[in-house]
Amino acid sequence: MNSADKYESVKEEITAIYHENKGRYGYRRITAELSNRKLPLNHKTVQRLMKEPGLVCRVRMKKYCSYKGEIGKIALNLLNQDFHADKPNQKWVTDVTEFSRFGEKLYLSPILDLHSRDLVSYTISDRPVLSMVTTMLDEAFAKILDRTNLILHSDQGWQYQRMLREKDIRQSMSRKGNCLDNAVIENVFGLLKSELLHLQEFQSMEHFKQELLNYLDYYNNRRTKAKLKGLPPAIHRQQALSVA
Repeated sequence: MNSADKYESVKEEITAIYHENKGRYGYRRITAELSNRKLPLNHKTVQRLMKEPGLVCRVRMKKYCSYKGEIGKIALNLLNQDFHADKPNQKWVTDVTEFSRFGEKLYLSPILDLHSRDLVSYTISDRPVLSMVTTMLDEAFAKILDRTNLILHSDQGWQYQRMLREKDIRQSMSRKGNCLDNAVIENVFGLLKSELLHLQEFQSMEHFKQELLNYLDYYNNRRTKAKLKGLPPAIHRQQALSVA
């Protein structure tokens, strides 16, 4: 058996992982996924095996600054760009991003937990109305107890201050016009647009909305992260909660 043959099965697995993730994975993430599948391989070997059939990560990240709606009363910036969280439900961040396609607009409002970077809840709407945000908050609040000392950081949020007080959640807000104050969720929005919006073709806004829903599920439940021990965010969150 020659040296090329011994990698035949793993090359098939690499190709499968690549296409399962629609070309979003480069050699490092594929190396991690191979390890998850009990096929440990050196990352340089994976890189070489990917080059042979021309498997190249299709994603090119771009800097992104999200949709900015109405700005109201300012709360203190409690988060202060400290994006580390020791456990789930310690620090959440939220924002709204806008998509324009086919002469229409769509708005996504998610809450992200800074511990596992998982989507706690999200809503999608064709208008940036208050109910989009309050529904997102209601769904997230249903997953936690009262008086958790949780911080919720946003670029906006003056409209729902009462909801936060009722749940004993501490409100934190970015300084006006400073994307770095909410950099983690801005990065997720940039990732979403690089891995979905600029990577696929869509026939209509309804088609895009369905693919957006598919991507959000993919991000939470299947897209692995090296910083999360090679796990997807939602799985990492479940494991952290099980030992809390």
